[in-house]
Amino acid sequence: MLESERHRIIVGLVQSRSVASVADLAELTGASDATIRRDIAALALQKKLRKVRGGAEALSPSPYGSIAGRPFRVAEGLNQTEKRLIARAAVDLCEPGDAIIINGGTTTFQMVHHMTDRPMQVMTNSFMIAEHLIKHSKCTVLLPAGAVYREQGLILSPFENDGIAHFRARRMFMGAQSVSAYGVGEGDPLIIQSEQRLMRQADELVILVDSSKFDARSAMIVVPLERAHTIVTDDGISDAAARMIEAAGVRLIVAAAAKGREASPEVA
Repeated sequence: MLESERHRIIVGLVQSRSVASVADLAELTGASDATIRRDIAALALQKKLRKVRGGAEALSPSPYGSIAGRPFRVAEGLNQTEKRLIARAAVDLCEPGDAIIINGGTTTFQMVHHMTDRPMQVMTNSFMIAEHLIKHSKCTVLLPAGAVYREQGLILSPFENDGIAHFRARRMFMGAQSVSAYGVGEGDPLIIQSEQRLMRQADELVILVDSSKFDARSAMIVVPLERAHTIVTDDGISDAAARMIEAAGVRLIVAAAAKGREASPEVA
């Protein structure tokens, strides 16, 4: 990761959380503790943050607080090939003219690259998805009201009257922090509130997760596994996870890559 990108992530995270530890910043950027300490010292000299014992704090904290999760630009680099395959399989479920909901996330973001010539009505709480579709597609784009959380690329509100209730969709496409027999997991209550409001407006819920999410754990459940209509993942999914999905009565789509190219998805 370039120093300029690392500095941008550090400043953004400190601003959103008000304070961040060296250990948190090292985990998010993949840099060593020593590198992060040097970055903090340099950014403090530039008056972009304040150096404190064990980390850094914002000079002017956000009045809207913070949300848990990796910054979008950090998470975007994880399992990129799998995310692209999953996203393409998800878009193949759509027809021109469909009304759909796309929740913000790095896997769902990959859908935009396959929507260029497929005009649809799209409600999204991701300003990154919205921006790309406005510039590169013929889709009609709708956004809920709320505060913009820059690092995660999300528009979130704790209030019910954010405009979501006025949109009705055929499907909602949603990423997740984890998937288990307990349900679909996330790490932040504000994200969960937004996702639950969006889910109420869709006939079908489609979960897009790479196979690593079946080994991940989350403290909070967005929705029981049985509520999902379809799960789209990659061919790294274990037999145990596939059986779990089948037992829940959920359709499984495995987006597998053929040798030398991306292949059509397999439906299990």
